[in-house]
Amino acid sequence: MKNSSAGRKRILVVEDEPAIGLVCQRVLAGEGFEVDIAVNGSAAQQMLEEKDYDLVLIDVRTPVMNGKELYRWIMKEHPRKVNRVIFTTGDVLGGDIESFAKQTARPFLAKPFTPQELEAIVREALKEVE
Repeated sequence: MKNSSAGRKRILVVEDEPAIGLVCQRVLAGEGFEVDIAVNGSAAQQMLEEKDYDLVLIDVRTPVMNGKELYRWIMKEHPRKVNRVIFTTGDVLGGDIESFAKQTARPFLAKPFTPQELEAIVREALKEVE
């Protein structure tokens, strides 16, 4: 796997809504991160095999392979990376999303979120893995 270039942290954003993916990319690139976008969990799998990411921001509900399925795959194939995951969701944290959040013990960022909320949760998550 390739390492981050020039010491920049690399983030993979798994998001099927183009507008949200673009906002994430602009905000995080503006903060000095290298950002890649995957439109679903299946595309993210391939990208995770090809590059080493410092953090993975996963939308829980994406087509083809959703965020829960991607997380389970990461647990199996890349267990050292499970502590590098942040979830996003447009769903109210209740029912199966709430139980999944408790089960994973990973940070969740509710949509819609502000650029400041995105920056804060990413910085906090990166502190945990350093």
